[in-house]
Amino acid sequence: MYKFFENLVDPYTDYVEEDTPPRRLWPFLRRYMVPFRKVFIVTGIFSVITAFVEIGFLWYLGRVVDLLEGSGIDGFWAENGVELMIAALILLTLRPLFQVINVGLLNNAVLPNFGTLIRWRAHRHVLRQSVGWFENDFAGRIANRIMQTPPAAGEAVFQIFDALGFSLAYIIGAAVLLMGADLRLVLPLLVWLALYLALIRWTIVRVGPASKAASDARSAVTGRVVDAYTNIHSVKLFAQADHENDYAREAIENARVTFQKEMRIFTTMDLSLVLLNGFLIVSVVGWAILLWSTQSATLGIVAAAASLVLRLNAMTGWIMWAVSSFFRNLGVVAEGMETIAQPVELVDAPEAKPLEFRAGEIAFRDVSHHYGRGSGGLQHVTLTIAPGEKVGLVGRSGAGKSTLVKLLLRFYDVEHGRIEIDGQDIAQVTQDSLRARIGMVQQDTSLLHRSVRENILYGSPEAGDAQMLDASKRAEAHEFIETLSDAEGRTGYDARVGERGVKLSGGQRQRIAIARVVMKDAPILVLDEATSALDSEVEAQIQSTLYGMMEGKTVIAIAHRLSTIARMDRIVVLDDGGIVEDGTHNDLMAQNGLYAAFWARQSGGFIGTDEAAE
Repeated sequence: MYKFFENLVDPYTDYVEEDTPPRRLWPFLRRYMVPFRKVFIVTGIFSVITAFVEIGFLWYLGRVVDLLEGSGIDGFWAENGVELMIAALILLTLRPLFQVINVGLLNNAVLPNFGTLIRWRAHRHVLRQSVGWFENDFAGRIANRIMQTPPAAGEAVFQIFDALGFSLAYIIGAAVLLMGADLRLVLPLLVWLALYLALIRWTIVRVGPASKAASDARSAVTGRVVDAYTNIHSVKLFAQADHENDYAREAIENARVTFQKEMRIFTTMDLSLVLLNGFLIVSVVGWAILLWSTQSATLGIVAAAASLVLRLNAMTGWIMWAVSSFFRNLGVVAEGMETIAQPVELVDAPEAKPLEFRAGEIAFRDVSHHYGRGSGGLQHVTLTIAPGEKVGLVGRSGAGKSTLVKLLLRFYDVEHGRIEIDGQDIAQVTQDSLRARIGMVQQDTSLLHRSVRENILYGSPEAGDAQMLDASKRAEAHEFIETLSDAEGRTGYDARVGERGVKLSGGQRQRIAIARVVMKDAPILVLDEATSALDSEVEAQIQSTLYGMMEGKTVIAIAHRLSTIARMDRIVVLDDGGIVEDGTHNDLMAQNGLYAAFWARQSGGFIGTDEAAE
């Protein structure tokens, strides 16, 4: 039975991805509701049926009271036995059947699958965002919104069917029942309903914004706490635990205050509800008794009316909680939309085709990029790298070296000019096909919190262990990998490396990163301070691997340690966002310019300070 309901909707069903999702709440939610349309219709029908069955049950209790009053003890079973047996059979079969279908649709078909569908699609959407988009937010806050928005949306949908739809049908049924007994009985119910709706409106107006503010505050706490945990080495190194505590406490206190304001709304709502329900009970039951005392109503009507209002009294708190919870969850969804519904701005061009790699020529044509600031970055850079050519990039910090590489990988789009590979504008090819042709070893290597094997095979997931072992040996990583172990007892290539590879030294992370790029074997190779984390002995051992990796590839290597790029075919010197020198090591030394100054002033092969270079 459970499997039947659980498989009514596939949360991973194919869908058309949108670069610009709706920014308004209901259009945003409607996108996710499409696979659930039929299930929602059936669920709504059964919610109404269940409510009417409950009303019918209370009505029949009143009828039983009238039957007891109108029949003697001796004749009661003879006159009404068959009817009571049929009623009992319905109560024991149809009522549970309708209830189990209604609950199965809500609990097993809607709740697990709706939240899963939203989380899956939201994760896919966020993963398509550019590197720059991630650099402008806390990873913890992004993850928090991905995690809390789907269950909030699921709860909102659940309340629509389980509480709002059921209660609306119940109130309508109660009104019809009271009107059928005596029209005057419905008047206090209508007065109560008007006051009750006014209280709901008062709550709705306040709980949505209050809930969104509380959700924002919780996300801020998550962002600050995760930021401290992620950078725990810096916290300990600079002995700033007290500062981090104060920084977190500020956000935690703000979360407490916003939550207090939200809870004041619920307390006011509960007090008002107690008063309203007291009015409902006194007015309807009191009036029914008055009508009975004047022989205008039967004892069964009094019993049915009393049962109805007592049931409504029990339901109103639940209904109010459901309504407030509904809008509270919508507030959480609205807060999550600030991340999930942001448009993907760096997208493949319409009709973009895969990159057709031919030889590996790279051309920067009058490229400018300032990160939208109007200054910094690159300014009118023109550079052509021939197929198979090895080019070193040199320059002070901020000269534009990393920007050049990020633009080549299309982590950002150029603001002016174009970049071509084999004559193809990289803005007109698919991003995945572009990056599949580029292997990169970064200075700040970040590993996935997975096993060493998974990290190395990330470069070529379909490869086997033999290729992986060969790559790790070429990267001088095999020996230390075999000595690794983690807290769960996994060893060697199965050991987990910790978040961002924190369990490993910088040199170990770098060697695994190099092994990963060896596995990728892309025809264009980018080295961004690839050996900066290695000691001199290991660097000397791995230089042959790096030069072996360069064979037959177009290479761009960024280095402050000039000895690592002196053997390149060309060296390009960047300064203040532009190319100031270009040539071989010997040519640039003969020019006695900026490169020669770097070489002369460096200590141990590193570029010196700006003052020294000048």
